[in-house]
Amino acid sequence: MLRVEDTIQTPVEFSAALIAKFDDVVSRYPEGKQKAGLLPILHLVQAEFGWVSAPAMDKVAAYLNIQPVEVYEVATFYTMYLMKPQGKYFLEVCRTGPCCLNGAEDIMKYIEQKLGVKEGDVTPDGLFSWRGVECLAACGFAPVLQIGPEYTFYENLTPASVDKLVADLTAQAKN
Repeated sequence: MLRVEDTIQTPVEFSAALIAKFDDVVSRYPEGKQKAGLLPILHLVQAEFGWVSAPAMDKVAAYLNIQPVEVYEVATFYTMYLMKPQGKYFLEVCRTGPCCLNGAEDIMKYIEQKLGVKEGDVTPDGLFSWRGVECLAACGFAPVLQIGPEYTFYENLTPASVDKLVADLTAQAKN
C-alpha cells in the first residue's frame, strides 16, 4: 500500500550527470525550441527517480524555461510517466480487446488477489505494483503483461504463470 510519506513532495536535486544528459537532449533541437526535449527529459527524470514528482516537473520547467503547467499537461497525458512511486516490479497488463477475450480481466483480478493490492497501489514490501494498460502489441500471445522499466514481456498468462513470475521476482529481489 502506498503510504502518505511516500508522496510527500520533497525538493528534488538533479545531479550534474543528469543535467549533462538534459543538455545533450536539448542540443538536438533548434535554438528557442528547447521544449521539444520535454519527453526525453521526463524519461531521464523517471529513470533517475523511478517516477515524476511535482517538484521534479517544476525543475524540468525551470530548466527548459517553460511554465510548469506545460510539463504537467504532458506528464499527466502520457501513461508512460508515473505520477507516484511504484513497486520495484511494475506489472502492466494489457486490457484491450484481444487480451480481454483471452482472459486478461481474470488475470488482473488474479494479480490483485495474489499481490493483495488494488490497481495502482504498492505491496507493503515495496516489490510490486500493477495496472491495466492499453495495447501492448502482442495480441497473438494474449493475455500479456510487461514489467518496466526494462519492459520485459510475459505472454500467454495463466494463474500458474503469474504465480511463477511473482515467486521468481521475489527471489530475485532477495539476491
